[in-house]
Amino acid sequence: MLEIFDCTLRDGGHALAGGFSAAGAAQVVRGLLDAGVRGIEFGRASGIGSPKGKVADEDYLKAVSPMFGEGEIGMFCRPDWYGDAQHALATGYRLGFLRVGANCRKVEASAPVIERIRKAGIMVRYSLIEAHMLSPRELAESAHKVESYGAQVVTIMDSAGTLLPAEVRDRVAALVDRVGIPVGFHGHNNLGLSIANALAALEAGASSLDGALTGLARSAGNAPTEMLVTVLGKLGIDTGIDPFALFDFIDGGFREAVPAAPAVPPLDIVYGMVGFHSRNLPVVEAVAAAEGVGVIRLIAETAKGGGAIDEAAAKAAAARLRKA
Repeated sequence: MLEIFDCTLRDGGHALAGGFSAAGAAQVVRGLLDAGVRGIEFGRASGIGSPKGKVADEDYLKAVSPMFGEGEIGMFCRPDWYGDAQHALATGYRLGFLRVGANCRKVEASAPVIERIRKAGIMVRYSLIEAHMLSPRELAESAHKVESYGAQVVTIMDSAGTLLPAEVRDRVAALVDRVGIPVGFHGHNNLGLSIANALAALEAGASSLDGALTGLARSAGNAPTEMLVTVLGKLGIDTGIDPFALFDFIDGGFREAVPAAPAVPPLDIVYGMVGFHSRNLPVVEAVAAAEGVGVIRLIAETAKGGGAIDEAAAKAAAARLRKA
């Protein structure tokens, strides 16, 4: 199954002063797990051992570790900030993974860190940062190196959000041809192409796609996890993630942790998901209030029939939801 790997609690920390609180991180992990997301990166935005951030690594670990058994949950790791203290925390709390990351042109320094983490029995993911700086062939050689060091997944990071879909496709295809480990893609939305680039990566053979709730991340943000799951669903691709559970969490618990409104609210995403025109919203809202069902789910259920969106259709849809 295609992996959707969520970076809200790591990359999203760049967009918040000091990052998430420990309690907020635990709340978001809970919401992601309940929706079916299993790959979750959390902690300081620049990784374990980073001098940046207001919350200590161990405070994050204490808050989130009770949920480790429910998914693959881990932290980012810059080789230059990973020392004995960080290794003790990672092994003591039995992180699900450490994602080692370095500039794609300077991966050699990662070798001893990867070896040390692997020897401790912790999964190693690897991020090739600023992947636009190398040609597809050169990037594939960097990926081959980190595979030889022991990395178990390698992710192309379009850190500047500068790659076009064809450029993403070429790089992913080059890596898939060169390495024997899963290839992932992490995009930024600076050109509004994060979803298009994720789809291009998928077409080229990527088996893991990064996202963040509401796109919350450094600079223009990542591909919104909830939008990525929705688009993949329209393509008939099962991610094991319930988009409606994500929508509910964004409109509920996530707003408590991150009060700023999402760039594209769940309501608008559902319009695109099911082909619902916003002019029909008042009718469905009135029925939802009268029948005691959620507006977003009622929109989706009403639109299933493909006929006119009117009060009768909305009431029939509400009756089906109550029986479900």
